[in-house]
Amino acid sequence: MSLPELELQIIYARIAWGLIAAAMLLSVLPTLLPKVFPQLANRTKAIVIATVALVMVLPGEASPAYWLTLVFQYPSGLLAGFSLVALLARWRERPVIFPLHPAFAALLTVAGVVLYLDAFGVLALGLYYRGFDSGAATLLTCVAAVAAGAAILFRIAGSAGLALMTSVLLFSLLRLPTGNLWDALIDPLVWAWAAGSVILAGVRRHQARKAPAQETPEPEPELAAARVANGIE
Repeated sequence: MSLPELELQIIYARIAWGLIAAAMLLSVLPTLLPKVFPQLANRTKAIVIATVALVMVLPGEASPAYWLTLVFQYPSGLLAGFSLVALLARWRERPVIFPLHPAFAALLTVAGVVLYLDAFGVLALGLYYRGFDSGAATLLTCVAAVAAGAAILFRIAGSAGLALMTSVLLFSLLRLPTGNLWDALIDPLVWAWAAGSVILAGVRRHQARKAPAQETPEPEPELAAARVANGIE
């Protein structure tokens, strides 16, 4: 078991929370302040990103990242990866879909429930501590890397694949954020996001089933008669 250096964790927290904050601001500014930000140009995006980065690197308690880390601990590499992917997409003016891919969201939701029940002692499987185990962590890391590569290659869930690959690389190369693989793949914010995406997908599917099927309109009598005449001729 190898843990990252504290200085490296602090740097990671500043960068990760900066990515998360910048991604959230760029997504909500046109909605909250439509008169001031009707459409975000690249110059405005650069100003927002630079401002967030400057605020996050403030020393000690002056940085919002300090307080965010106290409340939410270190953000997972997956959440940082999603934020980075969203920032790149918005910079290129490509659409960003907020809900997670249903299959990926369901997997994260189930994994989070099992981990939290295990942490509370309901299951007592010791799954979280297996994230420090070199053998189990290595095997799960390889599985996650293969899944991420397949998602990117086959374009099943490209954003999720890129974010997952980011978290795998952060853990494999730098052991971030905590040296535990589970902390690299999931955190309370990601789990809440995944659970919300699952609920939203379920509601949409229920509404689709409940919606009445569109009936094919019958042709008007004159058009029908004309078609019959043309067929006879």
